[in-house]
Amino acid sequence: MAFAQGGRGYDRAITVFSPDGKLFQVQYAQEAVKRGYTALGIKTKSGVVLAAERRTTSELVEDGSVEKIFKIDKHIGAAASGLIADARVLIDRARVEAQVNRIRYDELISVESLAKTIGDTKQMYTQHGGVRPFGTRFLIGGVGERGPHLFETDPSGVVAAYKAHAIGGGADEAIEVLEKNYEREMNLEESTQLALRVLGEVIEGELKPEKVEMAKAEAETQEFLKMTDEEISETIDQFKSEG
Repeated sequence: MAFAQGGRGYDRAITVFSPDGKLFQVQYAQEAVKRGYTALGIKTKSGVVLAAERRTTSELVEDGSVEKIFKIDKHIGAAASGLIADARVLIDRARVEAQVNRIRYDELISVESLAKTIGDTKQMYTQHGGVRPFGTRFLIGGVGERGPHLFETDPSGVVAAYKAHAIGGGADEAIEVLEKNYEREMNLEESTQLALRVLGEVIEGELKPEKVEMAKAEAETQEFLKMTDEEISETIDQFKSEG
C-alpha cells in the first residue's frame, strides 16, 4: 500500500490509522481550532454565560456580520472557535435538530441531546473518505428542566460536560484563570465579570466592546439571549470601575 511506505501518506486520508494509532487529519483539525480566537463558557446555578473574542479584519466589515456565538433555540446557544464557516454549517444542522425535536415530541430539546447530536455528526466526518473533519470546537450552553448545562464538542466528536471551560488560541491562559477564580455559587452577574476578566487576559490591547461577544442563558427564565453592544459596553464599564 502507498500509505505504508515509510509511514508517509497517513495524513492524506481520514480513515487510515498511522502505525502508532493516530488519525492525522483529526489532529490537524485540532490545530486549526488552536489558531482560532478564544471563547469560553461558565456554568453556575443561575445559568450559563458564553463569551468570545471578536476581531474585525477590516473597518469596512459590518458590525455583527461575523458571529462567534450562535443562538440555536430559545433556551440554548453555542460559542465557536476555529473555522467559523464549518461552525455555521453545524449550527444550521443543530437548529434543524432542535425544531424536529419540538415537532416530534412537543418539547424543547435538552442541551445534552443537542451536544451529542453535534458530536455524532463530527465523529461521522472522521471515518469516511472524501470528506474532512470539521475544524471547529463548540461550547454549548443552555438551560432545561434539570438546570443549566455546558458542553464542549471537539473535531473528533468527543462530548464533555464542564462547569467552566475555554477553547481557541488563548485556551490555556483562560482555563488557568477560570480554575483559580471559578465558584459554583456565583450568580450570572459575577459569572459575566469573570468572563470579562478571562478575556482581558487573552485579548491583545485594551478590553473594548467591539472586541467582545457575549450571551447568557438564565435558569429562571430558561431563555438564551445574546447581549447587545450597548449591554456589553455597560458591563465592561462596570468591570473596569470595580477592577
